[in-house]
Amino acid sequence: MQKLLIVATIPVTLSSFFPYITRHLQAKGWCVDGMAAGISTDPKCLELFDHVWDVEWSRNPLKPQNLMVAPQQIREVMAQQEYDIVNVTTPVAAFVTRLALNDLRKQGKFKMIYTAQGFHFYRGGAAIKNSVFLGLEKLAGPWTDYLVVVNHEDEEAQKRYRLVKDEQIRYIPGTGLNTERFHRHIISEAQIMQLRQELGLPPNSPLFLSVAEFIKRKHPQDVLKAFARLARPDVYLAFAGNGPLMTQTQQLASQLGLENQVRFLGVRRDIPTLMSAAIATVLASEQEGLPNCVMESMCMETPVLGTDIRGTRDLLEGGCGLFVKVGDIQALTAAMAWMLDNPQAARAMGQRGRERIANYEVSQILKQYEALYTEALPRKEFASASG
Repeated sequence: MQKLLIVATIPVTLSSFFPYITRHLQAKGWCVDGMAAGISTDPKCLELFDHVWDVEWSRNPLKPQNLMVAPQQIREVMAQQEYDIVNVTTPVAAFVTRLALNDLRKQGKFKMIYTAQGFHFYRGGAAIKNSVFLGLEKLAGPWTDYLVVVNHEDEEAQKRYRLVKDEQIRYIPGTGLNTERFHRHIISEAQIMQLRQELGLPPNSPLFLSVAEFIKRKHPQDVLKAFARLARPDVYLAFAGNGPLMTQTQQLASQLGLENQVRFLGVRRDIPTLMSAAIATVLASEQEGLPNCVMESMCMETPVLGTDIRGTRDLLEGGCGLFVKVGDIQALTAAMAWMLDNPQAARAMGQRGRERIANYEVSQILKQYEALYTEALPRKEFASASG
C-alpha cells in the first residue's frame, strides 16, 4: 500500500484544497494522512483522512515552536509511518517539514513535493517581506524533489530564481474544481427567489457579491468604498465570509450610510445560489495564488471583477472578466458601473469564463497529480492497490 502525508499549517487548507486528491487516491487503495496544527479536533479532516497528526506550529513564521518543537514531532511521525510521498503546502508547513525531513529525503526514504498555493513573495508585495520569503524559498529549494506552482507568475519566478531545477517544476492549476456543483443550470429560479427574500432584496434589484475572508490582503474595505462611490440606491452588495476585519468593515458600511444596501452573511454553504443571484462577483485582493471564488464564479457564468494580480489575471485575461489595479477604488467603481450598464456584454463575459474554467476541472487536475505521483514512485505501480 502506498502512503501519502499531506501537510499544511492549519486544517482548513487541507479540507478546502485537497479533498478530491485525497479521495481519489484512497479509492485506489492508498493510505492518505493529514498533518496540521489542531487537526485532531477538525471534523472535516477527521472524516477525510485515514489518520491525522497534530503538530505545534504557528502561521506566524517568527514563533519559536516552529523550529523548537515542530521538527521533532514531524520526525517522530515519519519514523512510525514511513510514507512514500510527503506533499507540503503553505509557507510555514512547507519550510519546517522540508527542514525536518531533509536527511531522510536524501536517503531516498520518500519523495518531497511542495505545492505552492502562491509564493509569499510576489509582484507588488512589500520589499522586505518579499526578500524574507524569497530567501526562505531559496534555502528550502534543495530540500524539494518536485515543486508544483498554480499560476504563471509563480512559474516565471521559479525560473528566474531557480528555486529548484527546471526538471523538478510542475505547473498544475489548482487542486480541482467541482464543475458539477458550480453549474448555473442546477440552481432553480425558486432557489434564487427564496434567497433574495431571505436577504430582503427588492424584486429585480442588482446584487454584487464578495466571497472572501475579512483579512487585510483581501481588501474588503476597497469593495465597500467602491460600492459607496457607485451611489446607486437600488443596487445591493453582499459579503459572504468572516474574519478579523468583519466588525471594522461593518462599521465602515454604517459610516458610509450603506446599512440598508449591504448584507454581511458570514460563512455560507449556498455559494452557488448566491453567485447565481449576483450580477458579478468582486474580489479586491492584493495577493492570491489561484482564487477559488473566482473559479467558482466563472463556473457559474457570473462575471468577475478582480484585481490585476497573479492567479486572478490567469483566470480573467482574454475577456473572461474585468480586472483593475489593486487599491484603485475609482476603477473598481467604474467596473461595477460597467456591469450594471452592459448586461448583455456581462453575460457574454460570464459564458466565456465558463469555457475557460474547463482546464481547472477536478478530473483534469487529478490526471496531472496522478502523473506526478507516478513519476515520484518509479518503482511502484500507481494503481496496483486499486480494486
